[in-house]
Amino acid sequence: MKHHPLRLFALLIGCALLFSFGAARAADASEKYTFVLVHGATAGGWEWKSTGKFLSDNGHMVYRATLTGLGEREHLNSPDIDLETHINDVVNLILFEDLHDVVLTGHSYGGMVITGVMDRIPERLRHVVFLDAAVPDDGMSLFDLFGGGTGPQDPERFKDGFMQVPWVKPGTPPPYNVKQSIKCFNQPVSYKNPAALALPVTYVAFIPKDQSAEERAKRDKGWQRAEARGWTIRTFPGGHVAQQEDPRGVAALIEESVNDRNKPAASGS
Repeated sequence: MKHHPLRLFALLIGCALLFSFGAARAADASEKYTFVLVHGATAGGWEWKSTGKFLSDNGHMVYRATLTGLGEREHLNSPDIDLETHINDVVNLILFEDLHDVVLTGHSYGGMVITGVMDRIPERLRHVVFLDAAVPDDGMSLFDLFGGGTGPQDPERFKDGFMQVPWVKPGTPPPYNVKQSIKCFNQPVSYKNPAALALPVTYVAFIPKDQSAEERAKRDKGWQRAEARGWTIRTFPGGHVAQQEDPRGVAALIEESVNDRNKPAASGS
């Protein structure tokens, strides 16, 4: 049986369009997530602008929290701000935006904040990512993690109720880091809600070129706590602010982490 050339051409075009439509539907069907990004000490949501854009460009919903007194909220800075203030910032962002199935991420000091958020509203969270972040046990403060108790006694770095940021000089154009209340660092966090303890979590260590993952694992107590809890451990090449060095790579890493699942926790942990 012979096919007329025009009819055959039309058939091929139809098949190609059908394939393209199917591929487009498959792409549209890929799951989109809601990310809440929490920055570290003295920083602000501005630090996650590029990483957040890469996530948004992939179709995800992204919220870059800025904690009270920091970043563009510097005008609210006060030595009375504490860790609980910052936990409330993120909890209320999630509640007032009515977010569910949130992928909550925290960097550095942000690990203290998201630990408190996990304890408060675990039912709103889908996955949690600690990005080179503090990993406290229940009742620990950030100073406890570093063996400082109430905090370092350096009178130049810690004075007037703040941890000072000496590298920011008068007249520095924004965005810039700002001083932060010491109460953020010496207030303990709560982490005992059974639903929070059961959440799937990924711990990411940013590894500089002059360091090995093995060396980091031996000295990083946060890594060790994460491992004991059965969390997924990942590494990423870069310094402590790798999200500014390679925002696209960090965005991809966060996306990939969403489907990580915990292993059974180590006995006695």
